[in-house]
Amino acid sequence: MRVLWLEGRATVGDVWAGLPDADRPSYKSVQTLLRILEHKGHVRHEKEGRAFVYVPLVDRERARRGAVARLLRQFFDGKPGLLALSILEREKLDARELAEVKRLIKQVTREPR
Repeated sequence: MRVLWLEGRATVGDVWAGLPDADRPSYKSVQTLLRILEHKGHVRHEKEGRAFVYVPLVDRERARRGAVARLLRQFFDGKPGLLALSILEREKLDARELAEVKRLIKQVTREPR
């Protein structure tokens, strides 16, 4: 999806070429994944000549929210605090990221007036 969001539209070959060399799956795997994403309603294709050009139907933020919601339900009993603690315990944040986390915590814990 990252390649489709960046490019706006892409063939299987474009998506495959846009993936990092170290993690690049086979062309056939990318093709299969795009078909699955289309079946789930995340992308659609248009036929251009002999090629299918895929277009994202779900924007990045909506996909991110859905992924986090599934993650919360499946692994953290629906509790965002457990997810946040897990991340903070295992990941190193730079000073800028840590300041942003602190700002967000203050923002969401303020009592409404």
